[in-house]
Amino acid sequence: MPLLPASLIEPLWVEFAALIGTADRPEYNPAHPLGCHRRRVEVRVVFDGVIAAQLHGSGYERVAVPGCSDRTIRRRLAHWADRGVTQALLRTALASYDRMLGLNPENLSVDGSITKSPCGG
Repeated sequence: MPLLPASLIEPLWVEFAALIGTADRPEYNPAHPLGCHRRRVEVRVVFDGVIAAQLHGSGYERVAVPGCSDRTIRRRLAHWADRGVTQALLRTALASYDRMLGLNPENLSVDGSITKSPCGG
């Protein structure tokens, strides 16, 4: 059973795949001196792991699958963040939301309080 309907995930995946491009890294390096380099985990598998962790609100250890470890998810996410892919995806998502529903930051407010609770409750 998928975490989200395909109608929500697929457009996000299409935008994300366009942002990262195909020049990320080859599947494996045939010139590796030992000739035993492991194949690279597919981008879609890592993307699904990131989405699952965000939806569950859990760590990557909980959503890791046998073909994709939590370390792989973290490492790839850090790589994408260094390349600026996550910021570009955020800008794209906000622009899409603005086109669909209208995003007016002037109408937003933030409320918060940083005080001690009375009686430690």
